[in-house]
Amino acid sequence: MAMEKQCTYLIFDETVARSEPSELAAGLEASDPKTKIATMKKIIILMLNGEQLGSLLMKVIQFIVPNDDKTLKKLLYLYLEAVEKRGPDGHLLPEMILICNMIRNDLNHPNEFVRGSALRFMSKMREKDILEPLVSSLRTNLEHRHSYVRRNAVLGIYNTYRCFEDLMPDAPEVIGDFIDGESDVSAKRNAFVMLCNCDQERAVQYQLSVIDQIAGMGDIIQLNMLELIRKVCRQDPYQKSKYVRAVFGLQSTASNSVAFECASTLVSLSTAQTAVRTAVQAYCQLLSTHSDNNVKLIVLDKLSDLQKKHPDVLKTLIMDIIRGLSSPNIDIKKKVLDLVMELVNPTTIDEVIAVLKKEIIKTQTGDVEKTTEYRQMLVQAIHTCVIKFPDIAATVVHVLIDFIDDSNGNSASEVMLFVREVVETYPRLRELVVNKLTDFFPSIKVGKVFRVAMWIFSEYCLSEAEIESAIATIQTSLGSLPFVDEETLERAENTAVHHARQAPTVLADGTYASQSSAGQGNSLSVNKDEAPSLRSLLLGGDFFLASMTASSLTKLLLRLATSKKVTKETINRYVGECMQVFCGIVRLGVSGVTPSRMDDDCQERLWLCLMMLQDPYDARMCEIWTQKCRQSYGTLLVQKQKTLAAQTEEKDEGKTKIKSHADDLLSFRQLRGKGVVVTEIEDEDALDMSRATGAAEEEDFGSRLKRVMQLTGLSDPIYAEAVVTVHDYDIVLDVLLINQTNEPLSNVCLELATVGDLKLCERPQNYTMAPHASITIRANIKVSSTETGIIYGNIVYDNAQSTSQSTATTEGSNMVILNDIHIDIMDYITPAFCTLLQFRCMWAEFEWENKVAVNTSMTDPVAYLRHIVACTNMQCLTHIDDEDGDCGFLAANLYAKSIFGEDALVNISVEKQRDGTLGGNLRIRSKTQGIALSLGDKITLKQKSAETDKAAKK
Repeated sequence: MAMEKQCTYLIFDETVARSEPSELAAGLEASDPKTKIATMKKIIILMLNGEQLGSLLMKVIQFIVPNDDKTLKKLLYLYLEAVEKRGPDGHLLPEMILICNMIRNDLNHPNEFVRGSALRFMSKMREKDILEPLVSSLRTNLEHRHSYVRRNAVLGIYNTYRCFEDLMPDAPEVIGDFIDGESDVSAKRNAFVMLCNCDQERAVQYQLSVIDQIAGMGDIIQLNMLELIRKVCRQDPYQKSKYVRAVFGLQSTASNSVAFECASTLVSLSTAQTAVRTAVQAYCQLLSTHSDNNVKLIVLDKLSDLQKKHPDVLKTLIMDIIRGLSSPNIDIKKKVLDLVMELVNPTTIDEVIAVLKKEIIKTQTGDVEKTTEYRQMLVQAIHTCVIKFPDIAATVVHVLIDFIDDSNGNSASEVMLFVREVVETYPRLRELVVNKLTDFFPSIKVGKVFRVAMWIFSEYCLSEAEIESAIATIQTSLGSLPFVDEETLERAENTAVHHARQAPTVLADGTYASQSSAGQGNSLSVNKDEAPSLRSLLLGGDFFLASMTASSLTKLLLRLATSKKVTKETINRYVGECMQVFCGIVRLGVSGVTPSRMDDDCQERLWLCLMMLQDPYDARMCEIWTQKCRQSYGTLLVQKQKTLAAQTEEKDEGKTKIKSHADDLLSFRQLRGKGVVVTEIEDEDALDMSRATGAAEEEDFGSRLKRVMQLTGLSDPIYAEAVVTVHDYDIVLDVLLINQTNEPLSNVCLELATVGDLKLCERPQNYTMAPHASITIRANIKVSSTETGIIYGNIVYDNAQSTSQSTATTEGSNMVILNDIHIDIMDYITPAFCTLLQFRCMWAEFEWENKVAVNTSMTDPVAYLRHIVACTNMQCLTHIDDEDGDCGFLAANLYAKSIFGEDALVNISVEKQRDGTLGGNLRIRSKTQGIALSLGDKITLKQKSAETDKAAKK
């Protein structure tokens, strides 16, 4: 098995082209120092990229070592770190004798930089034959006058003792004496780090001797002191009492990094409320004062973890946490609001609502884009508080209604949807909401807000005075009739007739095209009011709003007709006025004076309203129009509350879930191997290595077998199979190669290539395989976007006597083609949730759309929807009740989010046709093209799989 080479640094530069060794040698021999520097940089980069340039070592010794230029000296030591120091036989190269002599001279050089460069090189060297003759010189540098030399000398001794303890067996004692008399903070820190890792007992003794002075030391050594405290207390919990006082003393330090580590240490040392409270206060202080947004996000993650373990402590400090809303970053605001919504309780709800109301008032000034999104988040937070604590609804409704006149449609719509839910859920607020809406209705600027407001009027105006006030308000916003003067309407109708009679034009290629004049539309333009209102929106062509206006007026009149206090003359007067409005809207829509004509659905809705007003006393139709709609909305809210309650119950079950039983095995950390799963709760930094290497995750053998893919045939000279493991941002291929011949194979190389946004991280290496031997090669592939990718390649090998000339690429060289590995997009998509308003905003914003036709033998629309949801790993945002009975059509929205933060939206519109089959479309939208196309291909492939599986089973 090949040994992995040591690598102390990485440099990548695509602009560096490969050069011949002779050209590089000529650059080293040049007399100009700048040419030498450029050549050395090129040699280093080429070597790090895998080029074999060991033949230049003697040239470097001959022309670079004697040079006194400081830049060349630094590049020389970087070159020595990367160059191969042993020959093919495993012995040290003879040229290394000259290198050792050069290093010894530099260790005794009068210049501090030269000495420091040599010492830094020794701190990375792992060749015993090179380090052994330099130990004496290394010791003498501990007494140098300059701190730069001393701190690097400590690192050199640390590396020598860690790799080859026999070269300096007394190193801990030497460093222990050194740290007592050292005054430089950096040198003392390096010495303390060495003692912590090489002689922990001596490090603890030194720490206890200076424990009262820790607060006056530099922050770099304080951080290492805290790390040792956590390490010691994990090994011996009875030592906690010695260090808690020192940690509390460091909490008031001026360094933010030390304060953060102190908070983490306190939480790991003690679960007492005093310690947790102190840690939370430190985190809140960082959240309020630190300028780096990344630090604030990390602090919020820490607070979220503490909220799961110590919620009672954090609930008392919720007002300190909410101060994080002062940050201008929208991501931080969102995390703070999410955390506050988890911690809010009956004791603090009034204070929290007061802060949220102040924040929502502040959003009236400032950047429009940022404040709009922030206002939506605040409205959602207030909505959550109202759901948890219904008594506060009356205190927030009047504040939110003030924002329904916002020119931003998303923010104002969010407020109106919240108000609609409040007025249905809390009937005692109905009168307050209706009166407020009546006052603010003329100032509304957005069509969506108008529609919701008029729906509220039509459903919740119950008294005669309220109904008449609502009708008068809507009529005032509509203005006087007609909407457009007769002359303009006649010109528009005549223009439409002229266009209808105009013959098509024959183009040069023989096709037909219709003619239109760009200037004709300008002469029919309508002068709309400067401020957007209900009338101006209708003149702008919003006929969906027009149909909603007609429906609302119709409901109000039907509700008014049921009142015994209103005379028939009054009803007839209102009916005549409304019919006149409806006819004016129809004529406006069909005349062509507006930018867009009225569609058939809106026109049919208006005619239906006219038919209803012919007999407003029909009891059966009145019941349908005035009661059924509101009952349907109430049912929707009940279902929504059930869904929220179920989610809360699942969350509570997760908190109370038994994590261990009385008869579970005990795990002793000191006796645990690398591959054992971590079961005890430890400090996070102790688990970093196990997380990075994957030792903290265990997978059973059965699930691993499911991911095995055969790459070659059983009769090929080399059999290959791969286990594909998909992580968040990379793919790991564990490829097993088996030599099925009776001869040894040399230069066996696995060559891979990718299609899509996949990138190989390593260069292929050559291996030698004995007869019937096997090796496992691991290949890492970086993933940069959510897109279906393909991995393909081949295996190239040499044998002494090539028996298969048909597959030979050159004499003695053979190739085996591998099967393609297809990377599934579903590995990167996870179900996610968003509100209907957020879905519509993203739908309007995203530009990439992929339309997939429904093509399945399934006959149930709901079953088809369930199948698509299962295949695409998406969340269905539309509530579908299986108990509602058979339905001939279905429309639903699906949403998912990729690990790269990309959003995927799907709208399913399915209709059962006359022959019993399903027809319709699935529309996929995303911000990037790759996810839209890949998801469309996945749906096309999978939408028939359910019936195929059933047929196979039969």
